Amino acid sequence: MDKILELVQIAQNPEKTIGETIRRTGKKAVGCFPPYAAEEVIYAAGALPVGLWGGQTDISRATIYLQTFCCSIMKANVEYGLTGKYKALSAVVIPTFCDTLKCIGEVWKTMADAPKSITFVYPQNRKLDAGKEFMESELLRLQKEIEASTGKTVKEEDLENSIAIYNEYRKAAREFVSLSPDFPKTITATVRHNVLKAAFFMDKAEYTSKLKSIIEELKTKKPERGTEKSVVITGLLAEPDEFLDLFAEHNILIAADDLVQESKQFRVDVPAGGSSALNRLALRVAEMDGCSLLYDYGKSRGQKIIDLVKKTKADGVVVSMLKFCDPEEFDYPIYKKEIEKAGIPILYVEIEQKMDSVEQLRTRIQTFVEMLNNGPVDN
Repeated sequence: MDKILELVQIAQNPEKTIGETIRRTGKKAVGCFPPYAAEEVIYAAGALPVGLWGGQTDISRATIYLQTFCCSIMKANVEYGLTGKYKALSAVVIPTFCDTLKCIGEVWKTMADAPKSITFVYPQNRKLDAGKEFMESELLRLQKEIEASTGKTVKEEDLENSIAIYNEYRKAAREFVSLSPDFPKTITATVRHNVLKAAFFMDKAEYTSKLKSIIEELKTKKPERGTEKSVVITGLLAEPDEFLDLFAEHNILIAADDLVQESKQFRVDVPAGGSSALNRLALRVAEMDGCSLLYDYGKSRGQKIIDLVKKTKADGVVVSMLKFCDPEEFDYPIYKKEIEKAGIPILYVEIEQKMDSVEQLRTRIQTFVEMLNNGPVDN
């Protein structure tokens, strides 16, 4: 399908896509450090929000600023900032979700060739009235900073229009991931990932239009599903592509994901109501649960994964653990125990964005599939 290939190519060549969008539309681009950014505010200011999710690059200059035990996403982002990779960006928004991000927010200010940084604080107690008020105040501060960077004053109607566009994107993305398990040959784990990832580098209205076309074309196709084993994958992200290629190699499809880079971006809409557009954005953050980077008193992630397995009738769970991601590592023992108690097979793999070899991962996935096919081996 040509439309799918187009999005895959965009995900694999983001710099080209962003440059073409800037030249074609005259928009300014604003980088968004993961995991979550208030993209609606940036979009309302007439700018292009760009996801900064690292990449496969050699790390040399970033080691001057960051410890070796920082995750590969953050090391790559700092490397790109130091080497001019982000020179097309008017600013970057850096949320302070973890210790590394807090550090980078200050480090970025000392980097001569990097674009202006805007630090952004999410409240831990998101559900309290005080937390929602704080979130709204941070969103207003972000709005003012973005206005200064773009030269455009954001009106309430701009924010409401932006919210509508993003909610439509989220709805389409949810429909795409619900359809994709029926087409494991057309939409392999790698293709699925890249189709979703392309959203970080495109105007959301344009991306949604292309995704809807893909959805409509899929609805006309005959389902391809055969003897594949299916899994729910959880973690911060599932990269590089060579890792995901192993799923198709071993006849595994992604029934659903619980990844921060993927479904957690569009799992929750901006709710209706609220006293203002910024208040509605704050209410959305209050409703986002089951993520290691957002304080969740009830620790609901394990049950959410179990519910996904039951809903999709998946055969097991794959934990894609980004090396040195402390919040994810802290969460793992809690939901691992819950998943095992539910009798669901679970595979833990450790990844980095740039890996010299995936042979160890290949062996682990092959063993996991054999276990799914034959049942656990008694020792």
